[in-house]
Amino acid sequence: MVAQVFTDQELEALRRFPGIGREELFRFFTLTPADNAFVAPGRGRGPTDRFGLSVALCTLPWLGFVPDDVATPPAAVARLAEQLQVKPEAIRSYGRRAPTRTGHLRLVTQYLGWRPADDLELKELDEFLLARAMEHDSPTRQDPPCVKSALLGGVVLGRCPITEPHLL
Repeated sequence: MVAQVFTDQELEALRRFPGIGREELFRFFTLTPADNAFVAPGRGRGPTDRFGLSVALCTLPWLGFVPDDVATPPAAVARLAEQLQVKPEAIRSYGRRAPTRTGHLRLVTQYLGWRPADDLELKELDEFLLARAMEHDSPTRQDPPCVKSALLGGVVLGRCPITEPHLL
């Protein structure tokens, strides 16, 4: 039996970028010199691709996945635009082609040394999250995606697992 513990609106919100605080903004959206070299235009990337690649590079460690919707928090867009010396509106034309986003996500995971989660890891994570929800006597009391990322340590989830149906 599949249990739906979130409304459709709640699921959509979980699959998108959440709001970002100042501490998270500086922690996750500050490019290192190595990051800048990774997204450098010398590799044939224009401003839009560099911007999108940077968003994926910063978002993956923050959330543990990269939302399909590229509506990144405005503060994060402004911060990356300043570091990349591009106009913030350049992000609007990024990702019109899904293969571009997918290719960039692959490059980012390789650069970060991450790998896809295997079935056993996903099952263990699902069991952990379900147990955490039941501890609080509420299936909707779940940890944010960034907690899952920390729990798995360098494992790409693909999507936010708490937005998937749970079998009970």
